[in-house]
Amino acid sequence: MRLTPVALTLAIALGTMASAGFGQRPDDVIDQRSMALVQEAQTQSAASRYNEAIDLLESALAVDPRNRAAYIALGRVAQAQRLPGKAIGYYADALQIEPNDQAALAAQGEAYVQRGAVERARANLTRLRTLCGQSCANADQLAAAITRGPPPEALAAQRVEPAPPPVNPPRRN
Repeated sequence: MRLTPVALTLAIALGTMASAGFGQRPDDVIDQRSMALVQEAQTQSAASRYNEAIDLLESALAVDPRNRAAYIALGRVAQAQRLPGKAIGYYADALQIEPNDQAALAAQGEAYVQRGAVERARANLTRLRTLCGQSCANADQLAAAITRGPPPEALAAQRVEPAPPPVNPPRRN
């Protein structure tokens, strides 16, 4: 009798955890309307119509929030707009859905380089090499971005300027 509440609590917890995976759709069942919106957004992005592309991609995510391609495309648009921090966040959203998404890992690594965080990009490259081996187009592309290094504006933003000397207030007598 004393163990009944504990056993009941454990049974409920195990039943809840076991059923959580059954309610999710697999990644290969992405809504076709969402995929069509992503393709249209990529066309807009290629024409440098970034605001229209963002609207389409956000619509694609409203149709199907598990569409990793939409998150990756949003990240690419953010990178094209020179917003690497925002792009890193979109790639992180894609990696939450599928942690081993090689395209998202490579793109996130490129955004890290664009932002000046080369060590984080190297960590993504190491992870990519582990996932796909030594001959992988995504890993080679990221390695090339790391070799090129961050853009000059990212390096300038990382420079630490010496602090000006403190100003002594006038003395009152």
